[in-house]
Amino acid sequence: MSNKQTIVDVRTPGEFMGGHVAGSINIPLQEIQERLEEVKALPQPIILCCASGNRSGQATSFLKSQGIDCSNGGSWVDVNCAC
Repeated sequence: MSNKQTIVDVRTPGEFMGGHVAGSINIPLQEIQERLEEVKALPQPIILCCASGNRSGQATSFLKSQGIDCSNGGSWVDVNCAC
């Protein structure tokens, strides 16, 4: 994997604190829209993850509609294993 990608975990801060992909950034799903400029400034492509892939799927759809190069990595555990 390229070092120029960013992993964004869209779970709650509490879930994130319970375990996450090393080097990932926590931006809860409900904050994605208001933090859009911050997300746009991150190195792309962006890999989104959560607990099951549902919330990261919602975030991926929204961010793609904003022209951001991103994909749904599904569960953070799966993304962690892929790194």
